[in-house]
Formats: sequence, C-alpha cells, structure tokens
Amino acid sequence: MSIKTTSQSNVILHAFDWPYALVTERAQEIKASGYKTVLVSPPMKSYRGEKEVLWWQLYQPQDYRVIDNKLGNTEDFKAMMAALNELDIWVYIDVVFNHMANELSQRLDLQYPGKSDITCYQEHPSYFEQQKLFGDLSKPLFTEEDFVEAFGIENWKDRWEVQNGRLTGGPEDPGLPTLRTSEHVIAQQQAYLLAMKDLGVRGYRIDAAKHLTLEHIKKVFTDEITEGMHVFGEIITDGGATEEEYELFLQPYLEETRLAAYDFPLFKTIFEAFSSKDGSLTSLIDPYCFGLALTHERSITFVTTHDIPNNDVFSDMVMEEQDEWLAYVYILTRGEGVPLIYSDLDPSGITNKRGLPRWVDGWKDPKLAKLIRFYHTVHEATVEIIEANEDLLAFSRGDKGVVVINKSSRSKVVALNQTNTLSSIFSDAVVEADGALHIEPMSAEVLVSV
Repeated sequence: MSIKTTSQSNVILHAFDWPYALVTERAQEIKASGYKTVLVSPPMKSYRGEKEVLWWQLYQPQDYRVIDNKLGNTEDFKAMMAALNELDIWVYIDVVFNHMANELSQRLDLQYPGKSDITCYQEHPSYFEQQKLFGDLSKPLFTEEDFVEAFGIENWKDRWEVQNGRLTGGPEDPGLPTLRTSEHVIAQQQAYLLAMKDLGVRGYRIDAAKHLTLEHIKKVFTDEITEGMHVFGEIITDGGATEEEYELFLQPYLEETRLAAYDFPLFKTIFEAFSSKDGSLTSLIDPYCFGLALTHERSITFVTTHDIPNNDVFSDMVMEEQDEWLAYVYILTRGEGVPLIYSDLDPSGITNKRGLPRWVDGWKDPKLAKLIRFYHTVHEATVEIIEANEDLLAFSRGDKGVVVINKSSRSKVVALNQTNTLSSIFSDAVVEADGALHIEPMSAEVLVSV
C-alpha cells in the first residue's frame, strides 16, 4: 500500500504556559531544533495577581483589547513576534472566544472588564495605551446583554446544552459566562483577530471549539479573517467516525467549515495501538481509510495536549514515557497532518524516568530534533508499508528513508529490501542494500539513505 503526502512541511512547538519573554530568549534554540511554528498561550488580559496564577486562569479572559497576563504584556508579545519573525518562525495563538472569566467571587455583574479594571486603565493611561490592541478602553468590552442565560452543562452528549451552557467545576461552581452569538460579540472577536493578524500572527487555535455553535464559528472566521492563516479547533472526541462525540461535534464542524482540527480520532487510535495490551500497530497503516484519523490537510497531530497532564478529567490519557516516544516517532515520520509537540513549565508535577519534570526540556531533545529534521526532509515522499503486525510497523518514505517501530518486549529482525545503503539518524548503525535490521524491544529506528 502506498500513500502520497502533500501537506506543507511544518512542525509546531506548543510553548504552553511559557512567558512571551522566555519564547524570545529561546528563539534561536527553537529554530535550531527544527520547529517552524510556535503556539503560545492566550495573549489577552487575564488575572494577574500577587499570588500564584494557575495555568487555567489564562483561559478565563477579562478583555481582548490589551495583552496583560502572567505571561507578559503587549510589549513582551511584540518583542517575541520580532525575534521569531527574524528567524522566519511563525507564531500561532490560543484564542478563547466561548466564555469570559468567572469572577462571581468578586462581583455579581457581567461587565468585562470589570469596573475595577476600567478604573485601573484610567489610573494608568500611559501604560494601558501602550498595551492596547484596538478599541476604547474607557468603555466595557462586554456587558450583561452579551451573555446567554446561566446554566451549567450536565449532559455532555446534548449538543445544544454543550454549546450554550457554562463550563463548571461542579454543582457549586457558577461556571464561565458563555458569550452570545451576537453582532457586537462577533465584531469584538473579529477586531481582536485582525489586530493579531496585523502584528504578524499566522494561525489561531480555537480553544473549546466544541462549545461554540457552528453559527458562531462561521460568523467569526470569515474569509477575511482566515486568509493566509492556519486555523484549527480543539474539539475533544472519544474517537473517530461512528463514535457519538465525533458525530455530534467534530463531523458537523468538518462538514460546515474549511478549518482544521486537533486529530483526536488519530490520537485515540495511537493511544490504543501503543498503550493497550490488545492494541495493534496494524491500525496505524492507514487510519484515515477507516475513519480513525482526519484527512491530512485538516489534521493537527499530537501525542499530548495541555489538558491531558493538567486536567484530572483526561489524566488516564497520559501515555507511558516510552509509548509517548514511539508515538512521536510515528507522527513525525508518517507525514500526515501537522505535528504539534507539547512543552510546558511543569504545572502538572509529572516526572520522567529520571525524576525530572516530564515536558519541560523534551522539546529540545537531540533525538527529537533529528526526527523533526527527518520529517522536513521526507514530508512529500510516498509511504510504502514494508511489514506490519500487532507489535511491529515498518515503512519506507520513498527512497529517502525507512522507519521501524517495535512495541513488543522482544527484539525483532526486519528485512528492509532496500536497494540503497541506510544509516540510522540516532546511532552509527548502517544497513547495507537488501539487508536486515535488528531492532531492540520497545524502540524505534529511523534510517536515511546514504
């Protein structure tokens, strides 16, 4: 079986929770590691206090018109843009349009930003004018009439309830105020996106896209907004075609928009293939053919997202460290979709086998950099399956290279049947023409033509 890949070569570093100044500081290192894009956490105004600010507070906007949050301000963001643009690295941003911040513990009204924040704007006019992206900071961005009636989501399989109710932490939590699909709301959200586009942003990740109505998404993300931009929605599903959440949320989104999406169907396929005792690597031969992955033109592939290690609801989706590595080998060598590599500053406290924070430094692992380089080199080459069974998957990328993944507890020998000599990107191993590869248990080998 052969598959032709034609998607543009791009690998995204998800710099989750990184201050914008830290992205600036690491710009050269990001470039050297092979990333072509950086996705940063929401550049909006959110809670910024003397106490520790938790990651989820970044996803509770107070105002779109200024960047002022724990990661930095508009000036920090512009400095980051300049540093990355100079290295020809694109910037994508997290966009939070479903809701505003839950501030019921401080006030009862639904004005955003709140009166105390507007007073702060007035008391520090010089600072906030420097941070302003658009609009009139003497007036609120949203008022009571811009929100739907408050009720918490209870039935997660009811599309209307999911797209109109509030995200809450339980019965005692009033939840996040949900915005209406109104002319005013749409105009403010578009003004924000255009302001970011003017700063040079090249893509938008739509946070909680599952909770936005399709009407809302289509009204905001018009041709003017999306032209020249990479836009993808976060629509969490329990699998691919035929699964209930896919049919309720992801399928209508794919049918009624031209936007891309997180490939949760492929993630579920990968997770079961590597993490389940009954999982088979044969499911990874051509998952799209069986409705187990999105078409590669609209797919953002991943092995972990920020919710998986940091949100208790998704904690059972955290892969074992070695399984995660094999999964990264797969998404970076098959060439389907645009790979998203997750990194954070340890909000979860999860450690690796060396006792170090699991996702803090992995983004710059030399082995990962070699994989990313391989991805860029072979992304247009045809995939030819060499061998596939429950525990082993071997395929070539045209005449440019060969990939072998062995998830079993035993070593394997694979006849590669290549007409040229191959060299490992990870070691000094060489396989002569028509030779065989000996591969260790729970490991992967990626070879390039010499």
